[in-house]
Amino acid sequence: MQRRILGGTGISVSEYALGAMMLGGWGNTDHDDCVRIVHRALDAGINLVDTADVYADGESEEIVGKALKGRREDVVLATKAVSTMGPDANHRGSSRRWLVRAVEDSLRRLGTDHIDLYQMHRPDPATDIDETLSALSDLVRSGKVRAIGSSTFPAEQIVEAQWTAERRGHLRFRTEQPPYSMLARGVENAVLPTAQRYGMGVLTWGPLSAGWLSGRDLSASSRAGMESRKFDLSLPGNARKAEAVRALSQVAAEAGLPLPHLATAFVRSHPAVTSVIIGPRTLDQLDSMLAGSQLTLGADILDRIDAIVPPGTDLNREDSYYTPPAIADASLRRR
Repeated sequence: MQRRILGGTGISVSEYALGAMMLGGWGNTDHDDCVRIVHRALDAGINLVDTADVYADGESEEIVGKALKGRREDVVLATKAVSTMGPDANHRGSSRRWLVRAVEDSLRRLGTDHIDLYQMHRPDPATDIDETLSALSDLVRSGKVRAIGSSTFPAEQIVEAQWTAERRGHLRFRTEQPPYSMLARGVENAVLPTAQRYGMGVLTWGPLSAGWLSGRDLSASSRAGMESRKFDLSLPGNARKAEAVRALSQVAAEAGLPLPHLATAFVRSHPAVTSVIIGPRTLDQLDSMLAGSQLTLGADILDRIDAIVPPGTDLNREDSYYTPPAIADASLRRR
């Protein structure tokens, strides 16, 4: 497993990261099996494990903590906060009040005294970024956090956070974690270039586009219990994705590659990307993805992918996974 430096932090991380969203109630409920998945990933050379407090209501963090006992110092451990963690309106967001508690909760579940990378899971429109960066800077200085980052932030909010950190004397976000796949290339327009401009590490998620690029039959995926809207082919965005998957599958077949290997190699080939987060639910899924970890795509294959899904294009706008409040809330557009 090759390594890259995470932004300007000096931290060496593997080109593949293990995403733990499927470990626990959101995917694999067998804790012992989940621990084996983590150990298999570490044995294969993955040293970056990414989770979040919201994954299965903290269960994912607990599983990761159990799996890392005795191996913690060899792992770059990343987690996230901001998402709702209880019925109280203050048990979410990126306020100082919540982050101080949220980091303690994550440390307890993870069974560790520090988090290597603490990320804001989504923008929080209710909290000034100055407030958030101030709290995060204090958490770093306290030794509970080593570096801070953002996840699924639009380019303009990445810029605002960098500007605020410089002007207010806070530590700055050193990483961004955007969704990125052959079907969801919108981040190529501004997010990835902005991250490069500020020397940020980039940890991408969703290289298989929620299963669209897994090689499985799409109708079977829907029957397996996934959100039906994600695979409803009557929706124009999904119809475009289905057409693209057929063409990309042909590219993979002619190159003698499994479609998931083509998908992950494509994401890894972008110069802005530091590490590709893979999120297996089973050992077989992990082993299958690891088998393609050394694959490098030539310019001819990358050109064919560009011809199917043009650079900077999201075939389904919902795959950006973030809707600005000005769009989501109609009252902000009407007097």
